[in-house]
Amino acid sequence: MRLWLPVIVSFFVQVPAVLFQRGGGAGPPWREAVATSSDLGHVLAQLALALVGPIALIGARRFPGPVVAVVAVAAGVDLLLSGNADGPPYISFAFAIGSAIVRGARVWAWVSIAVTWIGTIGLSSLVGIEWQPWRVAGITVGILLVVGAAEGLRTRSERVAEYRRTVATRRQTEVQAERVRIARELHDVLAHSLSQINVQASVGLHLMEKQPDKAAEALASIKETSKTALDEVRSVLGVLRADPGGEPGAPLVPEPDLSRLAGLAASVTAQGVEVTLDDRLGEVPQATQLAIYRIVQESLTNVVRHAHASHARVELEESGGSYRVTVSDDGGGPAASPVADVAGRRPGGGRGLLGMHERAELLGGTLDAGPMPGGGFRVRAAIPRKDDDPTKEDTP
Repeated sequence: MRLWLPVIVSFFVQVPAVLFQRGGGAGPPWREAVATSSDLGHVLAQLALALVGPIALIGARRFPGPVVAVVAVAAGVDLLLSGNADGPPYISFAFAIGSAIVRGARVWAWVSIAVTWIGTIGLSSLVGIEWQPWRVAGITVGILLVVGAAEGLRTRSERVAEYRRTVATRRQTEVQAERVRIARELHDVLAHSLSQINVQASVGLHLMEKQPDKAAEALASIKETSKTALDEVRSVLGVLRADPGGEPGAPLVPEPDLSRLAGLAASVTAQGVEVTLDDRLGEVPQATQLAIYRIVQESLTNVVRHAHASHARVELEESGGSYRVTVSDDGGGPAASPVADVAGRRPGGGRGLLGMHERAELLGGTLDAGPMPGGGFRVRAAIPRKDDDPTKEDTP
């Protein structure tokens, strides 16, 4: 309908006006116009020009440039045929200008307007048509008003398109960030839990015949660890199952915080690595608690899998406006030998240290990891304390 509206309006404004612009006498005004062959030819020429505009506008969507050029020429010739008589406005020219400018054919529009208007004035002088200055000024102002309105619409359309692109880019960035967050959470949950299950399963198989009680304890630990892991995985995947158009559902289990560090240390101790937890932190924002928990979890997972350590120490304190986390061990295995590069990856290793780096950096902190001079491996993280926690709602 938006395509055909200019065509219909132009047709009913221009074509009937050609037939009824010559008045005089009773009956239809155009009867006197066809009394002579010269008048008939003049009327037919004007009628043909009146039809050119609406017909050309049909192709304005696909060919806005050529259309404005054709309609501009038709409008100029129509103006010359009308002479000093006040004929109907060639409204299709205004529609063609607007269509060309809005659809990006600005050069076509400006050149067509300039060439046609200058050419029309020049030809009118050659054929002896003397226009009143006010008429020339009025037509010029009218064309400029149409051009200004079309340029305004074009600018508005570009702003709307830019806004939509910005919104789409922002949504894509948010989706990508959420995917990275989910991948990081799944990595931390599965890496720690599966490592525990692997160690406990090995212990259970080794002691099944000689010490069935210990084997039963290992199986019970596997059951508890797998249950906790499943709950956390369901909680993370709940984000993916949430209704996109509604509010996200409540998590199946609370996000890990510092209160669960004691249980984490106990689970690692049960695997043969004694963990000492020294927690001197007070109230900590929830986002920071989750980051600290995951950093400690990943560090202890690496100790169990790679360090061949007998003891690990976890220290949490607040110093210099930052929450500081230190996880060290006395191992001498693969985890203690390579030094992490600037991205947090170990040579030949996985994404564990990289994930810890990302967690710290997302909160404006830093993390470094590497072997200690006296042996063992150490992970240290510092997350700045913020008086205004971004995870909390603003209060009036």
